[in-house]
Amino acid sequence: MENQEQHLKDLSEIKSLMQKSSRFLSLSGLSGVCAGFIAIAGAAFAFFYLNYDLRYFNPFEYFTKIYYSEFYSSTFILIIDALIVLVLALSTGIFFTIRRAKRNKQSIWDNTTKRFLVNLILPLGAGGIFCLILLYHKIIFLLAPCTLIFYGLALLNASKFTLDDIKYLGISEIILGLAASFFIGYGLIFWAIGFGILHIVYGAVMYYKYEK
Repeated sequence: MENQEQHLKDLSEIKSLMQKSSRFLSLSGLSGVCAGFIAIAGAAFAFFYLNYDLRYFNPFEYFTKIYYSEFYSSTFILIIDALIVLVLALSTGIFFTIRRAKRNKQSIWDNTTKRFLVNLILPLGAGGIFCLILLYHKIIFLLAPCTLIFYGLALLNASKFTLDDIKYLGISEIILGLAASFFIGYGLIFWAIGFGILHIVYGAVMYYKYEK
């Protein structure tokens, strides 16, 4: 009986070591929570800057009411807003990830991390280029759906190299992006839900599940 229990314990330890060697497990739930609040703050700024005017995300309203000069000036401010949100979210993500890795005495940079980042960055890079093409053609009303869909695809693609839970976040982002494609004119709201609320919920669940 004791031999059987020891055998099961050894198998469990081997399985744990194999998982740690093949998956990036240092992602922190707190980084998701912080990224969510930062995204909501960025969306709120954009909403106030546009004076609650959703016509900027409605193709029919754009072609009938918005002059090109107004479009370009507003787009520039919104791009700066998005870049600030991105930099702050990445900074908090890196900070909490490094902190968790140090606490768990895990390496922050190894082959597993590289595979995770490559599988994450490739879909994100393709999505970013596609969004720039949409912006070039002034198809601003599809930017929010496309960012959500490509971000979801990136998470789904990278999920096999990290915690399985991130897969469900990716699927949720894809579904939300597809829904935003139908409800043109409410892209900013969908964007806030996807990058804000979903991140907060996901981060809180991950924190209490793996870190608390």
